[in-house]
Amino acid sequence: MRKKLQAWLPDRQSIRGNRWLRPFAGSLLHPRLWHLNRHSAAGAVAVGLFCGLIPGPLQMLGAAIACTVLRVNLPLALLTTLYTNPFTIVPLYLLAYALGTFAVGGSVDAFTHPPEMAGLGLGAWIGALADWVVGLGRPLAVGLLLLAGGLSLGGYLAVKGLWRLWLIRAWRRRAQRR
Repeated sequence: MRKKLQAWLPDRQSIRGNRWLRPFAGSLLHPRLWHLNRHSAAGAVAVGLFCGLIPGPLQMLGAAIACTVLRVNLPLALLTTLYTNPFTIVPLYLLAYALGTFAVGGSVDAFTHPPEMAGLGLGAWIGALADWVVGLGRPLAVGLLLLAGGLSLGGYLAVKGLWRLWLIRAWRRRAQRR
């Protein structure tokens, strides 16, 4: 399992050769960021699931920063952030809003629909969308933190448990061969 995963993920040499990442090579080439074991994999999945809910294109940057601080597997964390995509982000944010509304004691019925944006220019469209998102405010922020924390904890425990089951199975197969 580990060898298959390592075959998909980029290696240290590809990072060293990338001209955009060369200024950060000192911190990005730390061996613990590239080593794959059950602890680094579980931490990387947790980081990726948490940072996957960061709005916009900052998900991978947030995951990379968290990986360098926590010293967990960087490629796996970056790969894990891809669970949010144009198809999943809206349901996840609606779930986060519902969780946040429940947590702060509000009503989900108070949800306001996005404003009509037909005929608006790009600048006005972005401004209207930003105003609508800011209007969602506290329930969305609290819900995103709760959902990200729950997904992160669940992913961490799932990877730890699955890796342990795989190890036990491998030990038993090895014992049967003897």
